[in-house]
Amino acid sequence: MAAIERKFTLQVPSSTENLAMIREFVTSVGRQATLDDAEINKLELAVDEACANVIEHAYGHDITKDVSVRATFDDEKLKISVIDEGRGFEPDKINQKSVDQLVQERRSGGLGIRLIKTLMDEVSYEIEPGLKNELHMTKLIKK
Repeated sequence: MAAIERKFTLQVPSSTENLAMIREFVTSVGRQATLDDAEINKLELAVDEACANVIEHAYGHDITKDVSVRATFDDEKLKISVIDEGRGFEPDKINQKSVDQLVQERRSGGLGIRLIKTLMDEVSYEIEPGLKNELHMTKLIKK
């Protein structure tokens, strides 16, 4: 018998005040997908970072814009997509400074993409600047 796929979507105004609601949504979906607490924490942190990046970089803190978080899961994997219509970027062209460089420069920030890739099993992008940007993050469900 084929696995049943479940889909959930949360759409909120682009404000850091809504990050707590996004984390609650992701935690709830993670529990429904039977992830353990450690994996849910990783998922929550990755999605929080992605949404904070959208709010700050894609929208420049414009609260008239929306951030959507779409979750789809079956028995094998949980896929979370963060969707926006803001300024896009080219992930392959971002100068990824080493952690040592960031520490030496006393920079806050600059770790978002690296952190997301470390926390998730798969990460991919669909970017159409100003039209639609989607960050897809997958967490494999271990039985």
